[in-house]
Amino acid sequence: MTLYMPLFRSCTSLRTLTQLHAHLFVSSLHKDPLASTKLIESYARLDSLQSARQVFETFQNPDFFMVGVLLKCYVWNRFFEEGIQLYYKMLYHGIHINRFIFPSILRACSGFGDLGSCGKLHGRLIKCGFDSDPVVETSLLSVYGEMGCIDIARKVFDAMPIKDVVSWSSMVELSVENGEANEGLETFRWMVSEGVNPDSVSMLSVGEACGDLGFLRLAKSVHGHVVRRKMESDGSLDNSLVVMYGKCGDLVSAEKMFQEITHPRTASWTAMISCYNQTGYFRKALDVFVEMQDSKAEPNSVTIMSILSSCARLGLLKEGKSIICFAIRKDLDPNLDLLGPALLELYAECGKLSNCEKILLTTGEENVVSWNMLIGSYARKGFLREALGLFAQMHAKGLMPDSFSLASSLSACGNASLIQFGHQIHCHIIKRGYFDEFVRNSLIDMYSKCGFVDSAYLIFDSLKKRSVVSWNSMICGFSQNGYSVEAIGLFDQMYLNCLEVNEVTFLSVIQACSQIGYLEKGKWAHHKVIIYGVKKDIYIDTALLDMYAKSGDLRTAQGVFNSMSERSIVSWSAMIAGYGMHGRVNAAISLFNQMLESGIKPNDVTFMNILSACSHAGAVEEGRSYFSLMKDFGIEPNTEHFSCIVDLLSRAGDLDGAYEIIKSMPLPVDASIWGALLNGCRIHRRMDMFENIQRDISDICTDDTGYYTLLSNIYAEGGNWDEFGKVRLKMKGIGLKKVPGYSTIDLNKRTYRFGAGDHSLHPQMREIYSFLENFQSLARGHDYNMEYVSSLSDNCLLSSDVNNVLRQFEPAYT
Repeated sequence: MTLYMPLFRSCTSLRTLTQLHAHLFVSSLHKDPLASTKLIESYARLDSLQSARQVFETFQNPDFFMVGVLLKCYVWNRFFEEGIQLYYKMLYHGIHINRFIFPSILRACSGFGDLGSCGKLHGRLIKCGFDSDPVVETSLLSVYGEMGCIDIARKVFDAMPIKDVVSWSSMVELSVENGEANEGLETFRWMVSEGVNPDSVSMLSVGEACGDLGFLRLAKSVHGHVVRRKMESDGSLDNSLVVMYGKCGDLVSAEKMFQEITHPRTASWTAMISCYNQTGYFRKALDVFVEMQDSKAEPNSVTIMSILSSCARLGLLKEGKSIICFAIRKDLDPNLDLLGPALLELYAECGKLSNCEKILLTTGEENVVSWNMLIGSYARKGFLREALGLFAQMHAKGLMPDSFSLASSLSACGNASLIQFGHQIHCHIIKRGYFDEFVRNSLIDMYSKCGFVDSAYLIFDSLKKRSVVSWNSMICGFSQNGYSVEAIGLFDQMYLNCLEVNEVTFLSVIQACSQIGYLEKGKWAHHKVIIYGVKKDIYIDTALLDMYAKSGDLRTAQGVFNSMSERSIVSWSAMIAGYGMHGRVNAAISLFNQMLESGIKPNDVTFMNILSACSHAGAVEEGRSYFSLMKDFGIEPNTEHFSCIVDLLSRAGDLDGAYEIIKSMPLPVDASIWGALLNGCRIHRRMDMFENIQRDISDICTDDTGYYTLLSNIYAEGGNWDEFGKVRLKMKGIGLKKVPGYSTIDLNKRTYRFGAGDHSLHPQMREIYSFLENFQSLARGHDYNMEYVSSLSDNCLLSSDVNNVLRQFEPAYT
């Protein structure tokens, strides 16, 4: 048998190996375990795994060595599920297991994403006494890290009796790869304090952590450590330092580092291209690629993938196609394992989504990264159902989704409000045990966008470690669903715990303050934005002016607007809305004209705000004019626009004109539009008009309690108690209740809430009602609008008109 050993190594074609196999069979040497093992290994090396499996299955009594070789071949060829099945089959037949089997089977569990089997293997390791083996322990450490279970990996690491530089480097690398760069740096400090000298592999991960966190000062210290220790590698460390400086935004140092490389190899050029891509200098990345070709350095598949990304970001489809042709001529990636996803990104970013699925079917149907790229592109472009359809296809083909697939699909579920599909994905995550931070944050976001805030908070509350993204997701979820008090409370908890806050955090809390008119807290957040040196952008400025306007401080809102260096259509619309809600219709109209003069084209929200301003001020002619102007800008009025113009005309007494507009609507008339007309009938005592539209509103069904309350009140005022009872009965039948009104007031940095008809919320409620009764009597004597004053007294709706007077009670209860 020894004579045949060189022949196995010399077999470079499947035909030659088959002939050797036949010769062994004729000479009965195929029964030799060593010969069969070598045959299995050789077939696998020549990508004929089916032949390798046949050799194994025809051998009567395979030993653990033969099983280990086949298992390793399965892992090499990414047949992870078959590898796991082989392991269980080996257990069933009672084949002896040694420690060399476990690294391969652990790698198979990791590749298949089977956390359950990984846990069972861990238990068997302990039972067999292999948990103290350094190789097995390091494999177990890596597998848990690759599956996102960094906490379990850390427990395995802590339990290791002997920690060599390999295990330390693995722990640093896994922390960084799982998005815990701070933990990686802390592990590195611990490693140095334990007297373990880091090698070039350790420094690769440390440099990556510095780049991910943007710690330029620490990045320079890492560079200095590498230079002082004269660490040598195959050039990967120099390339890593180039990328590190690029991520930290120090292009000068990155370029200098690259220029110091005497003979830059392909990896060095690729690192520089990647550096320019990361900092948004895509044109410079293309220039470096041209220089690389002039230097006669041969690009590899990673280089082509990076330069295709540059073309995608610049929308250069023609140039991208040329680069793909170049890669095909050079045979850089025959199966398009790496270039398939990059090609998909190119077509998707250039708007050629119709071609993307064809590319997927021809280049990367078995490549998870390709599916991820297409799912993410569809989700970003707004093709949400198509993205989820691709996710379902991917799962049906037996491809196991990773954290990126799951996060993109959950995002699509949230944006499309497809809670049932989101539930199914959540169940899949629980079943597979795939709970990394990226996926958990996506679940919080999905449930929040679908309105299931309690479910989102349960996930958030279960997080042992919460990043700033987790906090922001939950605060934003509360704010988006109207739970403004809870959003502000969660922000206070985050702030008091001295956790990191960023512009997204401040944006969410400012929006929450805007929703409830919490001026004092909004001012505090504005102050902290300035103190923290948070980079103000157009989103924060717009949120601030909206908050000040809705909280009654129109002057400061105007100041924020005037100080903005850049204004979007949202900024203009928010300021117009601010003038409108304060009754300053002339200022709103003037600002609208300024917007047109600056070249900003109004959208449907802008027209909604200017129509609302006209409605608040009773500017009928102006409202009609802007309603007609919408078509000049190519905007078709929607239900909200019709509701606003009908409300304007109805409040002004032009009920016939409002009714004509309703009759001419090309859209279905909903309860909000009829409610606007009904309110006009009630204000102007036009019961004849009400009788004319009774037939039109008889079939309306809505969940708006305000509509039914208004309708029942009209019947009650007209003495039609039978119809009043029917409306109330209908409300009860569909589970609607009249929502009591309330108002809030800020006094001495505290917010007080006053509800309609509630006498128990404030210690001086009796005095407040006494004041309101006196205020009502005073108003009658001066011929004020008694309906408005009566609403103050009956419902305790404390508007800004009486807030200043109520401050006289402040010393008594603060």
